[in-house]
Amino acid sequence: MELPSVMSTPVTGLVAALVVIGLTYLVHRWRNPKCNGVLPPGSMGFPLIGETLQLIASGYTLDLPPFIKKRVHKYGPIFRTSLVGRSIVVTADPEINSFIYNQEGRTVELWYLDSISKVFKQDGEVKTTAGGAIHKYLRSITLNHFGSESLKSKLLADIQRYVDKVFTQWSNHPSVEMQRGTLTMLYDFNAYIMFGYDPEKSNENISESLITLADGFMSFPVNVPGTKYNKCLKAQKRLVNTFKALVKERRQASVAAARGDFLDQALRDIENEQFLTEEFVSNLLFGVLFASGSISGSLTLMFKLLAENPSVVKELTAEHETFLKQRKDPKSPITWEEYKSMTFTLYVIYEVFRLSNAMPFLLRRTTKDVNIKGYTIPAGWTIMVANSALHLNPQTHKDPLDFNPWRWKDHDQYSISKTLQPFGGGTRQCAGADYTRVFMAIFLHTLVTKYSWKKVKGGEVSRSPILKFGDGIHVSFSAKA
Repeated sequence: MELPSVMSTPVTGLVAALVVIGLTYLVHRWRNPKCNGVLPPGSMGFPLIGETLQLIASGYTLDLPPFIKKRVHKYGPIFRTSLVGRSIVVTADPEINSFIYNQEGRTVELWYLDSISKVFKQDGEVKTTAGGAIHKYLRSITLNHFGSESLKSKLLADIQRYVDKVFTQWSNHPSVEMQRGTLTMLYDFNAYIMFGYDPEKSNENISESLITLADGFMSFPVNVPGTKYNKCLKAQKRLVNTFKALVKERRQASVAAARGDFLDQALRDIENEQFLTEEFVSNLLFGVLFASGSISGSLTLMFKLLAENPSVVKELTAEHETFLKQRKDPKSPITWEEYKSMTFTLYVIYEVFRLSNAMPFLLRRTTKDVNIKGYTIPAGWTIMVANSALHLNPQTHKDPLDFNPWRWKDHDQYSISKTLQPFGGGTRQCAGADYTRVFMAIFLHTLVTKYSWKKVKGGEVSRSPILKFGDGIHVSFSAKA
Protein backbone atom coordinates (compact mmCIF):
# COMPACT_ATOMS: atom_id res chain seq x y z
CA MET A 1 0.00 0.00 0.00
CA GLU A 2 1.52 3.33 -1.04
CA LEU A 3 1.63 5.97 1.70
CA PRO A 4 0.43 9.47 0.76
CA SER A 5 3.14 12.09 0.39
CA VAL A 6 3.54 14.22 3.49
CA MET A 7 3.42 17.35 1.38
CA SER A 8 0.21 16.21 -0.28
CA THR A 9 -1.88 16.70 2.82
CA PRO A 10 -3.81 19.99 2.87
CA VAL A 11 -2.81 20.82 6.46
CA THR A 12 0.91 20.40 5.84
CA GLY A 13 0.69 22.44 2.67
CA LEU A 14 -1.11 25.22 4.55
CA VAL A 15 1.53 25.22 7.30
CA ALA A 16 4.32 25.38 4.73
CA ALA A 17 2.61 28.30 2.99
CA LEU A 18 2.21 30.17 6.28
CA VAL A 19 5.88 29.60 7.14
CA VAL A 20 6.96 30.95 3.75
CA ILE A 21 4.66 33.97 4.12
CA GLY A 22 5.91 34.60 7.66
CA LEU A 23 9.58 34.37 6.68
CA THR A 24 8.99 36.61 3.69
CA TYR A 25 7.33 39.19 5.94
CA LEU A 26 10.17 39.04 8.49
CA VAL A 27 12.81 39.40 5.80
CA HIS A 28 10.88 42.34 4.32
CA ARG A 29 10.67 44.00 7.75
CA TRP A 30 14.38 43.36 8.30
CA ARG A 31 15.38 44.94 5.02
CA ASN A 32 12.93 47.84 5.36
CA PRO A 33 13.11 49.12 8.96
CA LYS A 34 10.53 51.55 10.30
CA CYS A 35 11.51 55.18 10.14
CA ASN A 36 9.73 58.50 10.68
CA GLY A 37 11.47 59.94 7.66
CA VAL A 38 13.94 58.87 4.98
CA LEU A 39 16.58 56.34 5.98
CA PRO A 40 20.06 56.67 4.48
CA PRO A 41 20.55 54.31 1.51
CA GLY A 42 22.12 50.92 2.07
CA SER A 43 21.47 47.26 2.74
CA MET A 44 20.66 45.43 5.98
CA GLY A 45 22.20 42.19 4.73
CA PHE A 46 20.94 38.87 6.05
CA PRO A 47 18.69 38.67 9.12
CA LEU A 48 20.60 38.53 12.43
CA ILE A 49 24.15 38.58 11.02
CA GLY A 50 23.55 41.53 8.70
CA GLU A 51 26.77 42.45 6.89
CA THR A 52 29.12 41.40 9.70
CA LEU A 53 31.14 39.05 7.49
CA GLN A 54 31.71 41.83 4.97
CA LEU A 55 32.89 44.15 7.77
CA ILE A 56 35.63 41.78 8.93
CA ALA A 57 36.78 40.86 5.41
CA SER A 58 40.39 41.99 4.97
CA GLY A 59 41.74 44.65 2.65
CA TYR A 60 45.48 44.68 1.98
CA THR A 61 46.38 48.37 1.86
CA LEU A 62 46.39 51.32 4.25
CA ASP A 63 43.36 52.68 2.43
CA LEU A 64 39.84 52.67 3.87
CA PRO A 65 38.55 49.24 4.93
CA PRO A 66 36.85 47.60 1.90
CA PHE A 67 33.54 47.49 3.77
CA ILE A 68 33.44 51.28 4.03
CA LYS A 69 35.11 52.14 0.73
CA LYS A 70 32.75 49.99 -1.39
CA ARG A 71 29.63 51.34 0.28
CA VAL A 72 30.72 54.97 0.16
CA HIS A 73 31.31 54.50 -3.58
CA LYS A 74 27.87 52.87 -3.99
CA TYR A 75 25.68 54.86 -1.58
CA GLY A 76 27.61 58.02 -0.70
CA PRO A 77 29.25 59.13 2.58
CA ILE A 78 26.31 58.09 4.78
CA PHE A 79 24.66 54.67 4.53
CA ARG A 80 22.77 52.13 6.60
CA THR A 81 23.74 48.54 7.39
CA SER A 82 23.38 45.91 10.10
CA LEU A 83 26.16 44.31 12.14
CA VAL A 84 25.77 41.45 14.64
CA GLY A 85 22.04 42.12 14.89
CA ARG A 86 22.27 45.91 15.27
CA SER A 87 20.81 48.50 12.91
CA ILE A 88 23.63 50.91 12.09
CA VAL A 89 24.25 54.08 10.11
CA VAL A 90 27.84 54.61 8.96
CA THR A 91 29.00 58.16 8.31
CA ALA A 92 32.17 59.03 6.43
CA ASP A 93 31.06 62.67 6.04
CA PRO A 94 33.22 65.10 8.12
CA GLU A 95 30.29 67.53 8.58
CA ILE A 96 27.99 64.78 9.84
CA ASN A 97 30.76 63.39 12.06
CA SER A 98 31.25 66.79 13.66
CA PHE A 99 27.49 67.17 14.10
CA ILE A 100 27.26 63.76 15.82
CA TYR A 101 30.11 64.61 18.21
CA ASN A 102 28.40 67.86 19.16
CA GLN A 103 25.09 66.07 19.80
CA GLU A 104 26.48 63.97 22.66
CA GLY A 105 24.29 64.32 25.72
CA ARG A 106 21.44 65.63 23.55
CA THR A 107 20.38 63.14 20.90
CA VAL A 108 23.27 60.64 20.95
CA GLU A 109 25.28 58.76 23.58
CA LEU A 110 28.41 56.61 23.77
CA TRP A 111 27.76 53.04 22.67
CA TYR A 112 29.39 49.69 21.89
CA LEU A 113 28.28 46.76 19.77
CA ASP A 114 26.67 44.03 21.88
CA SER A 115 29.56 41.65 21.20
CA ILE A 116 32.05 44.23 22.51
CA SER A 117 29.87 45.03 25.53
CA LYS A 118 29.83 41.32 26.36
CA VAL A 119 33.63 41.21 26.43
CA PHE A 120 33.80 44.10 28.89
CA LYS A 121 30.71 43.12 30.92
CA GLN A 122 29.00 46.37 30.00
CA ASP A 123 25.60 45.47 31.39
CA GLY A 124 23.66 45.59 34.62
CA GLU A 125 25.44 47.88 37.02
CA VAL A 126 28.12 49.02 34.59
CA LYS A 127 26.44 50.41 31.49
CA THR A 128 27.93 52.14 28.52
CA THR A 129 24.84 54.32 28.51
CA ALA A 130 25.31 55.51 32.09
CA GLY A 131 25.69 59.03 30.84
CA GLY A 132 27.50 62.20 31.75
CA ALA A 133 28.40 61.54 35.38
CA ILE A 134 30.39 58.40 34.63
CA HIS A 135 32.11 59.88 31.60
CA LYS A 136 32.98 63.02 33.53
CA TYR A 137 34.50 60.92 36.29
CA LEU A 138 36.41 58.68 33.88
CA ARG A 139 37.86 61.70 32.10
CA SER A 140 38.78 63.37 35.40
CA ILE A 141 40.61 60.37 36.88
CA THR A 142 42.39 59.65 33.59
CA LEU A 143 43.61 63.24 33.25
CA ASN A 144 44.66 63.23 36.91
CA HIS A 145 47.05 60.33 36.31
CA PHE A 146 47.88 60.64 32.60
CA GLY A 147 47.30 64.34 31.85
CA SER A 148 49.81 67.12 31.20
CA GLU A 149 50.51 67.93 34.87
CA SER A 150 51.34 64.29 35.67
CA LEU A 151 53.39 64.07 32.49
CA LYS A 152 55.52 67.06 33.46
CA SER A 153 55.94 66.19 37.14
CA LYS A 154 56.42 62.41 36.98
CA LEU A 155 55.44 60.43 33.91
CA LEU A 156 57.99 61.98 31.53
CA ALA A 157 60.82 60.52 33.61
CA ASP A 158 58.98 57.23 34.24
CA ILE A 159 58.36 56.72 30.52
CA GLN A 160 62.01 57.39 29.69
CA ARG A 161 63.28 54.87 32.23
CA TYR A 162 60.83 52.23 31.08
CA VAL A 163 61.42 52.74 27.35
CA ASP A 164 65.19 52.55 27.95
CA LYS A 165 64.66 49.23 29.76
CA VAL A 166 62.50 47.85 26.94
CA PHE A 167 64.98 48.77 24.20
CA THR A 168 67.79 47.15 26.21
CA GLN A 169 65.74 43.94 26.38
CA TRP A 170 64.90 44.08 22.68
CA SER A 171 68.55 44.55 21.72
CA ASN A 172 69.36 41.24 23.43
CA HIS A 173 67.17 39.34 20.95
CA PRO A 174 67.95 38.58 17.29
CA SER A 175 64.72 40.38 16.35
CA VAL A 176 61.42 41.48 17.87
CA GLU A 177 57.93 41.14 16.37
CA MET A 178 56.83 44.71 16.93
CA GLN A 179 53.09 44.38 17.45
CA ARG A 180 53.47 41.85 20.26
CA GLY A 181 56.50 43.71 21.57
CA THR A 182 54.80 47.10 21.70
CA LEU A 183 51.57 45.67 23.14
CA THR A 184 53.50 44.01 25.96
CA MET A 185 55.42 47.25 26.56
CA LEU A 186 52.27 49.37 26.71
CA TYR A 187 50.21 47.00 28.86
CA ASP A 188 53.01 46.32 31.36
CA PHE A 189 53.92 49.99 31.77
CA ASN A 190 50.36 51.29 32.01
CA ALA A 191 49.46 48.53 34.48
CA TYR A 192 52.42 49.64 36.58
CA ILE A 193 51.26 53.25 36.53
CA MET A 194 47.64 52.34 37.29
CA PHE A 195 48.09 49.77 40.07
CA GLY A 196 51.78 48.93 40.55
CA TYR A 197 51.87 45.81 38.38
CA ASP A 198 55.25 44.07 38.07
CA PRO A 199 55.23 41.20 35.54
CA GLU A 200 58.33 39.67 37.12
CA LYS A 201 56.63 39.34 40.51
CA SER A 202 53.02 38.71 39.53
CA ASN A 203 51.45 35.27 39.17
CA GLU A 204 49.21 36.65 36.42
CA ASN A 205 50.52 37.51 32.96
CA ILE A 206 48.16 40.42 32.39
CA SER A 207 49.71 41.58 29.13
CA GLU A 208 49.48 38.09 27.59
CA SER A 209 45.77 37.84 28.45
CA LEU A 210 45.16 41.33 27.06
CA ILE A 211 46.98 40.42 23.83
CA THR A 212 44.74 37.35 23.44
CA LEU A 213 41.75 39.58 24.07
CA ALA A 214 42.93 42.10 21.47
CA ASP A 215 43.51 39.33 18.92
CA GLY A 216 39.88 38.19 19.14
CA PHE A 217 38.33 41.58 19.77
CA MET A 218 36.93 42.16 16.28
CA SER A 219 36.54 38.51 15.28
CA PHE A 220 33.16 37.06 14.36
CA PRO A 221 31.28 36.64 17.69
CA VAL A 222 30.75 32.87 17.66
CA ASN A 223 31.62 31.28 20.99
CA VAL A 224 32.86 27.89 19.75
CA PRO A 225 35.94 26.22 21.29
CA GLY A 226 39.08 27.02 19.33
CA THR A 227 37.80 30.23 17.74
CA LYS A 228 39.46 33.58 18.38
CA TYR A 229 36.29 34.86 20.01
CA ASN A 230 36.19 31.88 22.37
CA LYS A 231 39.81 32.49 23.37
CA CYS A 232 38.96 36.17 23.76
CA LEU A 233 36.13 35.39 26.21
CA LYS A 234 38.37 33.02 28.20
CA ALA A 235 41.01 35.74 28.48
CA GLN A 236 38.28 38.17 29.53
CA LYS A 237 37.20 35.82 32.32
CA ARG A 238 40.78 35.50 33.60
CA LEU A 239 41.23 39.26 33.55
CA VAL A 240 37.92 39.96 35.32
CA ASN A 241 38.92 37.57 38.13
CA THR A 242 42.39 39.12 38.33
CA PHE A 243 41.07 42.67 38.60
CA LYS A 244 38.37 41.72 41.12
CA ALA A 245 40.98 40.09 43.35
CA LEU A 246 43.30 43.07 42.95
CA VAL A 247 40.58 45.56 43.92
CA LYS A 248 39.53 43.52 46.95
CA GLU A 249 43.15 43.10 48.11
CA ARG A 250 43.97 46.79 47.71
CA ARG A 251 40.80 47.87 49.52
CA GLN A 252 41.68 45.68 52.51
CA ALA A 253 45.27 46.98 52.64
CA SER A 254 46.36 49.56 55.19
CA VAL A 255 46.35 53.25 54.37
CA ALA A 256 50.13 53.27 54.79
CA ALA A 257 50.43 50.86 51.84
CA ALA A 258 48.66 53.24 49.45
CA ARG A 259 50.62 54.19 46.31
CA GLY A 260 48.53 57.20 45.37
CA ASP A 261 47.90 55.66 41.96
CA PHE A 262 44.86 55.30 39.70
CA LEU A 263 43.45 52.38 41.70
CA ASP A 264 43.91 54.11 45.06
CA GLN A 265 42.01 57.15 43.86
CA ALA A 266 39.16 55.05 42.43
CA LEU A 267 38.79 53.17 45.73
CA ARG A 268 38.81 56.42 47.73
CA ASP A 269 36.17 57.86 45.43
CA ILE A 270 33.77 54.99 46.18
CA GLU A 271 32.78 56.97 49.28
CA ASN A 272 31.76 60.00 47.20
CA GLU A 273 30.42 58.69 43.87
CA GLN A 274 27.14 56.75 43.94
CA PHE A 275 27.89 54.73 40.81
CA LEU A 276 31.30 53.56 42.06
CA THR A 277 31.50 50.03 43.48
CA GLU A 278 34.27 47.44 43.66
CA GLU A 279 32.85 45.78 40.55
CA PHE A 280 32.77 49.09 38.70
CA VAL A 281 36.38 49.83 39.67
CA SER A 282 37.56 46.42 38.46
CA ASN A 283 35.78 46.99 35.12
CA LEU A 284 37.26 50.48 34.98
CA LEU A 285 40.80 49.10 35.35
CA PHE A 286 40.05 46.50 32.70
CA GLY A 287 38.63 48.92 30.15
CA VAL A 288 41.20 51.71 30.57
CA LEU A 289 44.14 49.30 30.51
CA PHE A 290 42.85 47.53 27.39
CA ALA A 291 42.32 50.87 25.61
CA SER A 292 45.88 51.93 26.48
CA GLY A 293 47.22 49.38 23.99
CA SER A 294 45.43 50.97 21.04
CA ILE A 295 48.56 52.77 19.78
CA SER A 296 50.44 49.48 19.35
CA GLY A 297 49.28 49.35 15.73
CA SER A 298 50.56 52.89 15.18
CA LEU A 299 53.96 52.10 16.71
CA THR A 300 54.25 48.92 14.64
CA LEU A 301 53.28 50.65 11.40
CA MET A 302 55.78 53.39 12.22
CA PHE A 303 58.69 50.95 11.78
CA LYS A 304 57.43 49.94 8.34
CA LEU A 305 56.96 53.57 7.28
CA LEU A 306 60.34 54.71 8.60
CA ALA A 307 62.14 51.74 7.03
CA GLU A 308 60.63 52.69 3.66
CA ASN A 309 61.40 56.42 4.03
CA PRO A 310 65.06 56.99 5.04
CA SER A 311 64.79 60.74 4.42
CA VAL A 312 62.28 60.94 7.28
CA VAL A 313 64.64 59.01 9.57
CA LYS A 314 67.48 61.38 8.62
CA GLU A 315 65.56 64.53 9.54
CA LEU A 316 64.12 62.92 12.67
CA THR A 317 67.59 61.90 13.84
CA ALA A 318 68.97 65.38 13.14
CA GLU A 319 66.28 66.98 15.31
CA HIS A 320 67.03 64.73 18.26
CA GLU A 321 70.81 64.94 17.94
CA THR A 322 70.42 68.71 18.20
CA PHE A 323 68.97 68.22 21.68
CA LEU A 324 71.96 66.09 22.67
CA LYS A 325 74.42 68.74 21.45
CA GLN A 326 72.64 71.49 23.39
CA ARG A 327 72.75 69.63 26.72
CA LYS A 328 75.57 69.94 29.21
CA ASP A 329 75.37 66.18 29.63
CA PRO A 330 74.19 64.34 26.48
CA LYS A 331 73.05 61.42 28.66
CA SER A 332 70.70 63.55 30.75
CA PRO A 333 66.97 62.82 30.38
CA ILE A 334 64.56 64.67 28.12
CA THR A 335 63.09 67.83 29.60
CA TRP A 336 59.54 69.04 29.11
CA GLU A 337 60.90 72.01 27.16
CA GLU A 338 62.72 69.67 24.77
CA TYR A 339 59.58 67.64 24.25
CA LYS A 340 57.58 70.78 23.44
CA SER A 341 60.15 71.77 20.81
CA MET A 342 60.06 68.42 18.94
CA THR A 343 58.53 69.92 15.81
CA PHE A 344 59.38 67.36 13.13
CA THR A 345 58.84 64.52 15.60
CA LEU A 346 55.27 65.70 16.05
CA TYR A 347 54.79 65.81 12.27
CA VAL A 348 55.93 62.17 12.11
CA ILE A 349 53.52 61.21 14.90
CA TYR A 350 50.65 63.04 13.17
CA GLU A 351 51.37 61.23 9.92
CA VAL A 352 51.60 57.83 11.61
CA PHE A 353 48.25 58.48 13.31
CA ARG A 354 46.70 59.56 10.01
CA LEU A 355 47.75 56.42 8.16
CA SER A 356 47.37 53.87 10.95
CA ASN A 357 43.83 54.82 11.98
CA ALA A 358 44.21 52.71 15.12
CA MET A 359 40.55 53.41 15.89
CA PRO A 360 38.94 53.12 12.42
CA PHE A 361 35.55 54.10 13.78
CA LEU A 362 33.81 55.33 16.93
CA LEU A 363 30.32 54.30 18.00
CA ARG A 364 27.39 56.34 19.25
CA ARG A 365 23.69 55.50 19.74
CA THR A 366 20.74 57.76 19.05
CA THR A 367 18.42 58.50 21.97
CA LYS A 368 16.03 60.41 19.71
CA ASP A 369 15.41 60.57 15.97
CA VAL A 370 18.29 62.50 14.38
CA ASN A 371 17.65 64.47 11.18
CA ILE A 372 20.69 65.34 9.08
CA LYS A 373 21.15 66.22 5.40
CA GLY A 374 17.68 65.01 4.43
CA TYR A 375 17.95 61.68 6.24
CA THR A 376 16.52 60.42 9.53
CA ILE A 377 18.46 58.13 11.86
CA PRO A 378 15.83 56.48 14.11
CA ALA A 379 16.11 56.47 17.90
CA GLY A 380 17.92 53.40 19.19
CA TRP A 381 20.12 52.98 16.11
CA THR A 382 23.91 52.84 16.35
CA ILE A 383 26.02 55.39 14.46
CA MET A 384 29.48 54.34 13.28
CA VAL A 385 31.64 57.44 12.82
CA ALA A 386 34.42 56.61 10.33
CA ASN A 387 37.22 59.09 11.10
CA SER A 388 39.51 57.16 8.76
CA ALA A 389 37.55 58.58 5.83
CA LEU A 390 38.65 62.08 6.86
CA HIS A 391 42.29 61.02 7.21
CA LEU A 392 42.40 59.35 3.79
CA ASN A 393 40.33 61.88 1.85
CA PRO A 394 42.32 63.13 -1.20
CA GLN A 395 40.42 66.43 -1.06
CA THR A 396 41.80 67.01 2.44
CA HIS A 397 45.22 65.35 2.15
CA LYS A 398 47.09 65.31 -1.15
CA ASP A 399 48.25 61.78 -2.06
CA PRO A 400 46.65 60.43 1.12
CA LEU A 401 48.37 57.03 1.05
CA ASP A 402 51.85 58.61 0.96
CA PHE A 403 53.83 58.89 4.20
CA ASN A 404 54.73 62.58 4.18
CA PRO A 405 55.32 64.23 7.59
CA TRP A 406 56.18 67.51 5.87
CA ARG A 407 52.51 67.90 4.88
CA TRP A 408 51.86 69.24 8.41
CA LYS A 409 54.52 71.95 8.24
CA ASP A 410 52.23 74.86 7.32
CA HIS A 411 49.23 73.81 9.43
CA ASP A 412 48.25 75.55 12.66
CA GLN A 413 46.67 73.64 15.55
CA TYR A 414 43.14 74.63 14.55
CA SER A 415 43.45 73.30 11.00
CA ILE A 416 45.13 70.14 12.29
CA SER A 417 42.22 69.53 14.67
CA LYS A 418 39.83 69.69 11.71
CA THR A 419 41.78 67.31 9.46
CA LEU A 420 43.26 64.87 12.00
CA GLN A 421 41.05 63.24 14.63
CA PRO A 422 42.75 60.04 15.85
CA PHE A 423 41.28 60.52 19.32
CA GLY A 424 37.73 61.27 18.24
CA GLY A 425 35.96 64.57 18.73
CA GLY A 426 33.37 66.36 20.81
CA THR A 427 33.09 65.98 24.58
CA ARG A 428 34.31 62.37 24.54
CA GLN A 429 37.67 62.95 22.90
CA CYS A 430 40.24 60.59 24.40
CA ALA A 431 41.62 61.90 27.70
CA GLY A 432 44.90 60.09 27.00
CA ALA A 433 45.75 62.08 23.85
CA ASP A 434 48.62 64.09 25.41
CA TYR A 435 50.01 61.00 27.10
CA THR A 436 50.00 59.08 23.81
CA ARG A 437 51.90 61.83 21.99
CA VAL A 438 54.49 62.09 24.77
CA PHE A 439 54.99 58.32 24.88
CA MET A 440 55.52 58.12 21.13
CA ALA A 441 57.90 61.11 21.15
CA ILE A 442 60.07 59.57 23.88
CA PHE A 443 59.98 56.23 22.09
CA LEU A 444 61.24 57.90 18.90
CA HIS A 445 63.90 59.89 20.79
CA THR A 446 65.30 56.71 22.33
CA LEU A 447 65.16 54.86 19.02
CA VAL A 448 67.07 57.38 16.89
CA THR A 449 69.62 58.55 19.49
CA LYS A 450 70.57 55.27 21.16
CA TYR A 451 69.93 52.45 18.71
CA SER A 452 70.61 51.27 15.21
CA TRP A 453 67.77 49.18 13.86
CA LYS A 454 66.69 47.28 10.79
CA LYS A 455 63.45 45.72 9.61
CA VAL A 456 64.42 42.10 8.95
CA LYS A 457 61.10 40.49 8.09
CA GLY A 458 57.48 41.26 7.30
CA GLY A 459 55.68 44.39 6.25
CA GLU A 460 52.38 43.14 4.85
CA VAL A 461 49.43 45.15 6.17
CA SER A 462 45.70 44.51 6.14
CA ARG A 463 42.53 46.01 7.58
CA SER A 464 39.59 43.96 8.81
CA PRO A 465 38.79 46.76 9.82
CA ILE A 466 41.47 46.80 12.57
CA LEU A 467 45.02 47.26 11.27
CA LYS A 468 46.91 43.94 11.12
CA PHE A 469 50.37 42.91 9.98
CA GLY A 470 50.23 39.41 8.45
CA ASP A 471 53.28 37.54 9.72
CA GLY A 472 54.31 40.60 11.70
CA ILE A 473 56.96 43.29 11.37
CA HIS A 474 60.24 41.98 12.79
CA VAL A 475 62.98 44.44 13.75
CA SER A 476 66.52 43.93 15.06
CA PHE A 477 68.11 46.47 17.43
CA SER A 478 71.69 47.18 18.45
CA ALA A 479 72.93 49.86 20.82
CA LYS A 480 74.93 52.70 19.26
CA ALA A 481 78.52 53.03 20.40
